[in-house]
Amino acid sequence: MLSLLPPLFAASTINVWHVFMTTDPVGQAVIGLLAVFSIFAWAVMLGKYSDLKKMRELNLLFERKLGQESHILNLPDTLKNRRDIPYADLLADALEAYWRAAAIGKEKGDDQMRSRLEHAENAIQRALARQSLRYESSMIILASLVSGAPFMGLFGTVWGIMEAFSAVSVMQSASIQTLAPGVSAALLTTIAGLVVAIPSVFGYNILLGHAKTMITELENYASNLADRIELEAK
Repeated sequence: MLSLLPPLFAASTINVWHVFMTTDPVGQAVIGLLAVFSIFAWAVMLGKYSDLKKMRELNLLFERKLGQESHILNLPDTLKNRRDIPYADLLADALEAYWRAAAIGKEKGDDQMRSRLEHAENAIQRALARQSLRYESSMIILASLVSGAPFMGLFGTVWGIMEAFSAVSVMQSASIQTLAPGVSAALLTTIAGLVVAIPSVFGYNILLGHAKTMITELENYASNLADRIELEAK
């Protein structure tokens, strides 16, 4: 039984290049565009995965360093000015808002602790929203490819089938042998669309899961940061 598999597989092998060459120009254009989209989708997925992994590593390293500091209201610039790290970005905005509110309060003679803490908390929330958008950046591209690629492939298939039937209609006699090449070429565009959409949907779901996990971690860090600032300010 197993010895029959290679011959059967060889007999059913499709010459994709030959089918592509028999496709009409519209179908070839659709397949070519989908091939570009496939390369772009893989570049986005790999790049986004690398970015999320790097940001998470930097966040954890920064959190460990921050945990070693006894006071965070007067941190050295080496820890405050790392805007490329999401956790450090939240801290920098919070401290800037805190000391700015303190300076304005002293000028007006109304330096209240509650005002400084409110400004710091508002700054943390703004930075949190900004970094959440950073985590989810480029995801809309994958979502568009997931939903759009199959429809592009379907368009090429419908167009190719129309062309195949139009060619058969002018013949004196039609048979499956004359119709099959055109239909086969038309279906190739659907396959091309699925080749783009299937990896993209898996990649999108995996990356979205990582992004949501990191956003939850960022929210927990923001809450802990606000608590720590409030405790040290008293």
